[in-house]
Formats: sequence, structure tokens, C-alpha cells
Amino acid sequence: MLDMKDQCERCGVTLPPHATDARICSYECTWCASCAHEMNDRCPNCNGELVTRPTRAV
Repeated sequence: MLDMKDQCERCGVTLPPHATDARICSYECTWCASCAHEMNDRCPNCNGELVTRPTRAV
């Protein structure tokens, strides 16, 4: 099951499971859309692509 982290790893904004602005890499690092954009949609931890995280019903 996908680990749904609840905060952006950069700015700390809350990203609940139903958030549509969460971005994630293949290692499940989690970022808000704003921070992901500032990082050119690349994870600074693994250099992987950041994509829209799927949502989950609460």
C-alpha cells in the first residue's frame, strides 16, 4: 500500500490523503505542488520524477 505522508517534506504544509496538490516520487517522498514546481518536479532525495499523488477517501 502507498505510504500517504501527511506533510510536504520541504515546507511542512498539511497534505491529507484527499489532497489534490500532493506530489510524490517512486520512493514515496512527498511534496506540495508549489515546492515540487520550485524543484522542477524532481525529488531532491533521489532525483526521481515528482508526479501527482493519487487521492484516497478518508
